[in-house]
Amino acid sequence: MDLNAPNLRVGDRSAGSPVVVARGVRKGYESREILHGIDLRIFPGERVALMGPSGSGKTTLLNCLGGVDRIDGGEIELCGEALHRLDRSALALVRRRYLGTIFQFFHLLPTLTVAENIEFPLQLLGWGRKEREERVRELLGRVDLGERARALPGQLSGGEMQRTAIARALAHRPPVLLADEPTGNLDSANGGRILQLLRELSDETGTALLMVTHSTEAASICHRVLYLLDGRVTREEMAE
Repeated sequence: MDLNAPNLRVGDRSAGSPVVVARGVRKGYESREILHGIDLRIFPGERVALMGPSGSGKTTLLNCLGGVDRIDGGEIELCGEALHRLDRSALALVRRRYLGTIFQFFHLLPTLTVAENIEFPLQLLGWGRKEREERVRELLGRVDLGERARALPGQLSGGEMQRTAIARALAHRPPVLLADEPTGNLDSANGGRILQLLRELSDETGTALLMVTHSTEAASICHRVLYLLDGRVTREEMAE
């Protein structure tokens, strides 16, 4: 897959081209195995919720699929790239190109403004200045933060910080978006707004979304819900 292509076009479900594939994924820490042979596929434009009790392996699976943690067994493919076979530098490049990530606690760079936080991944990918400025301006309007472009994270509300984080995650038009409890640190009103935004942006861009959540409201924006228990997928439900 061409890592220099500015706009990746991935196949759809009818073409049999998932953007995320896991086969028999196993992961443990020290002597404890957390994931026991996980299999899943996620297609372009799909929204998938990952639910289960604390300690069931949800965040561990998300970290493995995102290339943050190395797996102990099995295979993971992201947009055709076998993550388990890549060295550190190649893995970093693949993650930077094909993934966007949203966290519960935002993880914005505190010394950068809203606009600069959104622009940062584009700088890492070598986008030109004019192209970066146009993309940042577009996203600021889309997440309704045009008037807060010069504000620092410390000057924002929780909802504003999460909207900034969403814009940053989608700035480079990634085919896959990973979200770890994206509404877990927000009140119900802001949480609902974030979910609506995620649903709209996923529909508009065809970005696949895998979201770890304890919230049935968050899961309701997804097409499928996977339930984990003790490191295994115990059932799958269609949410729409």
